[in-house]
Amino acid sequence: MQEKEIEKYLCKQVKEKLNGIAYKFTSPGRRAVPDRLCVVDGHCFFVECKATGKYLTDAQRREANRLEELDQWVYMVNSKRKIDTLIKTWELRQKDERRL
Repeated sequence: MQEKEIEKYLCKQVKEKLNGIAYKFTSPGRRAVPDRLCVVDGHCFFVECKATGKYLTDAQRREANRLEELDQWVYMVNSKRKIDTLIKTWELRQKDERRL
């Protein structure tokens, strides 16, 4: 799948399954930032979308590491299956938080 198809599927799943928003994320003057900033139930996480078979560049990995060092969640998805797994992870997180 092309990156734009992966990104479109991510946005749809975040909206429909998590009742959230997947904002297009850009940072002027800063290269290699993740594509999307997802906001779900008081939490935010970053997602870098790649075409099927593609992976993070060195610059994208460095930027993801910077965000992770700041205790941010950063994910890379390059297939519908990876998006489905990401969505299930957040569905479980939401379910666990409602039990508290």
